[in-house]
Amino acid sequence: MKYIILVGDGMADNPLEALGNKTPLEAAKTVNMDTIARCGVLGRVKTIPDKMAPASDVANMSILGYDPEKYYTGRGPLEAANLGIELGENDIAFRCNFITANNDALGDYSAGHITTKEAGILIDFLNQKLASAEIKFYCGVSYRNLLVIKNAPPELLNIQCFPPHDIIGKKISRHMPKGKATELLLSLMQESLKILPSHEINQVRIDLGENPANMIWLWGQGKKPSMPTYKEKYNLTGSVISAVDLIKGLGKILGLEVIKVPGATGFYNTDYEGKAKAAIKSLENKEFVFLHVEAPDEAGHNGDLREKLTAIERFDHFVVGKILTAFKRKKNFRILVLPDHPTPVLVRTHTSEAVPFGILGEGIYGQGFLGFNEKEAEKSKLFFNKGCELIDYFFKLER
Repeated sequence: MKYIILVGDGMADNPLEALGNKTPLEAAKTVNMDTIARCGVLGRVKTIPDKMAPASDVANMSILGYDPEKYYTGRGPLEAANLGIELGENDIAFRCNFITANNDALGDYSAGHITTKEAGILIDFLNQKLASAEIKFYCGVSYRNLLVIKNAPPELLNIQCFPPHDIIGKKISRHMPKGKATELLLSLMQESLKILPSHEINQVRIDLGENPANMIWLWGQGKKPSMPTYKEKYNLTGSVISAVDLIKGLGKILGLEVIKVPGATGFYNTDYEGKAKAAIKSLENKEFVFLHVEAPDEAGHNGDLREKLTAIERFDHFVVGKILTAFKRKKNFRILVLPDHPTPVLVRTHTSEAVPFGILGEGIYGQGFLGFNEKEAEKSKLFFNKGCELIDYFFKLER
């Protein structure tokens, strides 16, 4: 049996007046996801535990079958794993965004989706100016970078840090890290605001009318997690395909092969079809693949309805459609498609509501649903309040 999980990050949304009170999933042309809903199983799943923040790492950990309340230690360590950074027992990793600060307002959580090349130059600059034997910055992808503090005081784990995409347009001074032992974090963030604006990279970006990367934003801290591998837990070999470090890092921790797709950018221009082709190829010698597309989530954070609709339609056509075509004449497969969480365009951040999921494949028969969207999924009696239980149903569904 081949098992395929396709995640359209942040696809779920709320009804919008601009769409005639439809959600983007209802309004978009999603022929292939609708086929899965009509010919297969449709239901809803709550990927975010009630007491946890609606973060992508929490949601995707749930989807992969691991209870975040048991295994989650923070976003930073997952990204560190992807970058090959071996964290010591007392090391703490922070996500380090490049942001655009407009006076005291957080203007852009991604610094205009700065290129990875530009980010690498700025990370080198930060290491020259602010690093030490205990402090080091690491370049990730675009605005998504990392800070590792060695032999860190444990109090850093309890500091309240705010995800930058949650505070767009809000005052920076009110959302700096809070709690005990914040001095180091505050110093690094404040110093970055002093030295980054004058860097030639930012001068060029301003000249081109692009948002500068004039400050770092630290959040998502945590220590190295301890989790059973996929082989140990499910006796499956598998792979992960994503442009996002936290997903790739999670895959590495779980012993899954992380497949690099050259055109995977984590933004609107990602190579959807390239990801689908890589997933199909990986299943020639593996039993499981987890494919993640970030673009709908980015559109939700940017409040861009047009781009969200486009991203959903591209995901449906180039990813879901390509994989359905590859397996339509085969019997030994199952496909699970879902968002990890909602990212409503009017809210511009993640929310915790349950999301729709659809399953198609061997031993699965249509149940009369009309399409893949939130309203149709609410008609289904199939609901998982604990997100990590969905994959057991997916794997063990009676044939």
